[in-house]
Amino acid sequence: MLGAIRSVTLSAPDLAAVEQAYGECLDYRVTRRTKVSAGEAAAWQAEKLAGRPQLVMSPASADDFEFRFIEQAIDSEYIPLTTYGWNAAEIIVRDVDAMARRIEDSPFKVVGEPRNLSFSDDIRAMQILGPASEIVYLTEFKQPVPGLSVPDARCDVDRTFIVILGGKSMHELQDYYHETFGVPRAPVVESRITTLSKALGVSIETQYPIAAMALDGESLIEVDEMPAQVGPRRREDGLLPPGIAIVGFDCDAVPTNATPVEGTPGRYIMEGPTGELIELVARH
Repeated sequence: MLGAIRSVTLSAPDLAAVEQAYGECLDYRVTRRTKVSAGEAAAWQAEKLAGRPQLVMSPASADDFEFRFIEQAIDSEYIPLTTYGWNAAEIIVRDVDAMARRIEDSPFKVVGEPRNLSFSDDIRAMQILGPASEIVYLTEFKQPVPGLSVPDARCDVDRTFIVILGGKSMHELQDYYHETFGVPRAPVVESRITTLSKALGVSIETQYPIAAMALDGESLIEVDEMPAQVGPRRREDGLLPPGIAIVGFDCDAVPTNATPVEGTPGRYIMEGPTGELIELVARH
């Protein structure tokens, strides 16, 4: 079974800009400045990244989650949310409307104003576009929602507790994570995805099939069935996919076909059904 989301890895052309944006606007702090090891690059099938700088940042009051930014130019043809794969990271916050005011005139661009979710007035979220062409949701729970186990925000901007995965087929996505990792299948609901609708030039009231697959550790994978005009993400040989490239999870039973990350005991890489990279951190 997959557990808590431990990391979200993105390619970023300017690590200094990322550090400033996440530090000043989201209170994230630098925990490591390193270089991509040959073992990491090989496991990711991104050999050109060996030796490239990477920046690791964590929430102000927590050490159990990190954003990892790898220095890599952004594909000029990449449009966030309009391809299959890891499309967004969703962060739990204390007050989403306060965050909207804070983000004004910042390096982040608001692409979805604070709004209650279409299926629950107890969940309020906004969406922002960051300096690495990444989509980040900031989400506030006004009160507990039956059927959803989510963490409390330990600081104003805490950890990623949901990652959003887009693909062609809801059944394909749910079947893979259920059969590979034992994640329970989830009910499918229709929901607005404002940022996707804006990117596709359709009404923001358009609804899409989504399902929230619950993991251990108060985390979820939201799987979204994407419309016909959305397709696979282009990836240059030897580099990571643009945007969110890898998501790391605790895992208590690593599949035998996972690739060990050389030089990093207990970490493994797999490729999911849409080409998304999955990092597994073995729990003992």
